[in-house]
Amino acid sequence: MKIIFLIVMLINFAQASDATIDVIKKVEALPNIAVEDATLTYDETFKLTFFKSIVADLNVLSIFNVDRHYKTGYFGDDVVVENKDVNYVLKYEMDEGDAHSLIVKVVLLKNREEVFSKTYRVGDSTVYMFVSHAIAYDLNEFMGEPSVEWMKRKVIFSRIVAPRKSEIVIADYTLSYQKVVVQGGFSVFPKWANDEQNAFYYTSLDANEPKLLHVDLRTAKVTSLLSSQGMLVCSDVSKDGTQLLLTMAKYGQPDIFVYDTKRKRYKRVTTYSGIDVNGQFLDKNKIVFISNRLGYPNVFSKKIGSPDVEQMVYYGNSNSACSVHGDYIVYKARESSNSFSKNTFNLHLISQKTDFIRRLTATGVNEFPKFSKDGDAILFIKSYKFQSSIGIIRLAYNKNYLFPLKSGKIQSMDW
Repeated sequence: MKIIFLIVMLINFAQASDATIDVIKKVEALPNIAVEDATLTYDETFKLTFFKSIVADLNVLSIFNVDRHYKTGYFGDDVVVENKDVNYVLKYEMDEGDAHSLIVKVVLLKNREEVFSKTYRVGDSTVYMFVSHAIAYDLNEFMGEPSVEWMKRKVIFSRIVAPRKSEIVIADYTLSYQKVVVQGGFSVFPKWANDEQNAFYYTSLDANEPKLLHVDLRTAKVTSLLSSQGMLVCSDVSKDGTQLLLTMAKYGQPDIFVYDTKRKRYKRVTTYSGIDVNGQFLDKNKIVFISNRLGYPNVFSKKIGSPDVEQMVYYGNSNSACSVHGDYIVYKARESSNSFSKNTFNLHLISQKTDFIRRLTATGVNEFPKFSKDGDAILFIKSYKFQSSIGIIRLAYNKNYLFPLKSGKIQSMDW
């Protein structure tokens, strides 16, 4: 039976390219890369902090074997003795510009010959991590790898800081940069309003009924859109920003509604007598969502305006918190049912074109998965051993990376 199964697997690998099964496995070893700091200014703490940020970003690229040892040297085409036989050496020099701006000169050496150089500048040295992300992005482009544009995007999340108290925070994907943009109440489920990430929606639970608010980061203007008894969450925004998928309990049980941001009107999409939540756009006129219409949470799809509903997932008996990109769906599934200990919830990836299922995580509670815009990576929240972290999954390289939150607990997030 095992032999037959392996043969079937090999046939499918030969006939299709599917992210649920097609994982890059390079026969040749990855090239080594070392990092050298040539900075003459700044204190040792800041220099080491920037070095760790560069190393973390290079690791997430997943295209190098990265030397984690901190080394210093002179800026130029020579390397320290320990790096004489390293394939690539990334050298950088930081300097302070006017008004505390940060200037970083970078050179990449291949076999001790310069192959790439660039100078980066930001207005404030406290946002050094975005320089690090830009350097990694450019090196990835130089190496001819698929784009990692998602490295430059910001994450928005709600952080629980006390009972019925939370903050909404904007951060980079590593959580090195964090800026609190909403505080002083109970604010949850933030969702970016557009690709430019200059506005967002969130639910406020401070009044008698949940309210959906819109925040314009450019003007700091806060607009109340609507309220609803019981439950009100914006779970997805259309690509052009003109439609929102809302979960509201207007008629007792939660249903999916579509909200027109121009006309300021909404219409009901699901009419099931049970629970329908977490709608996500598959395309302009079709959604996926979570429903308990089988007696347990599972992933379904339907066309807006049609009564027909299609079951999308057949593995797992408690499936929720899905995200969609093209033909792929990533969802949260309960892997255990323990009465006297915490359960494990893992993320799984399926394709609408095949029957393969790929498990993406292994331990703890993994939830709120979110595809990057290009589908290259998945961001998610991981809770394990009393710690809350942002995780990132590089699908093509079958690698996971975690960035822990130092304080509080992440309630939900968007990318």
